[in-house]
Amino acid sequence: MIESLSRALFHRLAGSTTLKTLASRYGMRPRGFARRFIAGETLSDAITTATRLTDSGRRCTLNYLGESVTSLEAAREAAAAYEAIMRGVHDAGLSCQISVKLTQLGLVLNAPRCEENLRRVLDAAGDEYFVRIDMEQSGWVDPTLDIFERAWRDGYRNVGVVLQSYLHRAAADLTRLNDLPARIRLCKGAYREAAVVAYPAKADVDGSFLRLMRTLVETGSYPAFATHDPRMIAAVKTYADQRGLSADAFEFEMLFGVRRDLQTALLAEGYRVRVYLPFGHQWFQYFMRRLGERPANVLFVLRSLLHERRG
Repeated sequence: MIESLSRALFHRLAGSTTLKTLASRYGMRPRGFARRFIAGETLSDAITTATRLTDSGRRCTLNYLGESVTSLEAAREAAAAYEAIMRGVHDAGLSCQISVKLTQLGLVLNAPRCEENLRRVLDAAGDEYFVRIDMEQSGWVDPTLDIFERAWRDGYRNVGVVLQSYLHRAAADLTRLNDLPARIRLCKGAYREAAVVAYPAKADVDGSFLRLMRTLVETGSYPAFATHDPRMIAAVKTYADQRGLSADAFEFEMLFGVRRDLQTALLAEGYRVRVYLPFGHQWFQYFMRRLGERPANVLFVLRSLLHERRG
């Protein structure tokens, strides 16, 4: 009941024109509440932030906000936007990865057209950029993996995908992807899902993450571990050391503005740290919907701020 009310509240707030106007006026100011977690509204904002992070030793993944488009024209425009982003990053002399959501490229509307848009992005990326396909709600896992696997089998090697440890199916999906072998980002998962699809208890999600992590350390192709959980991070470090995996054979990934203290500590220890950097004019909808997916997401943000202050 609480989860349903929370989700309904945040989704309603996300659609509020008045609140969006106020948020746009104050949220993106230099000290605005959203600038802690969103790089800005423009590519110039994102490049400025990415340059600062790169100078600090962090790697960056740029994500242009705007999932679940409502027209094929908008999907084409999103693909064109990613082409422009890569040109801008190149001109700035940066080395960044690109993250895309297939619903932004039209998956909900027309899967073949979505696949065309993705390949357009991959062709533009060439050998210079690595493109990560973000994983969305469980209903989109199969079409996402199918599109990814077809691209892989057609020779695209500049693309990887994401697995979410809270899904029951994740172990089977990992076996399928490792057989390619694909580059995988492992995360816990942030969407609200039914218990028949995903583990409802945190302990079970953590247990699944650890099992998948061990497989990736043993047989993965440059895996990325996306977590802000110190216990999971410590487990990755320990197991990688036990298996003789060097610190440059994998990386940790974290959201922009979250657990910067952990990012700094990992860098000091010689590990690779990549920051997921969202930007774009649709930041308000993204911000509110992510908070509304699960009440735990709100607590997660608050705990992150508290941990950094204590640090």
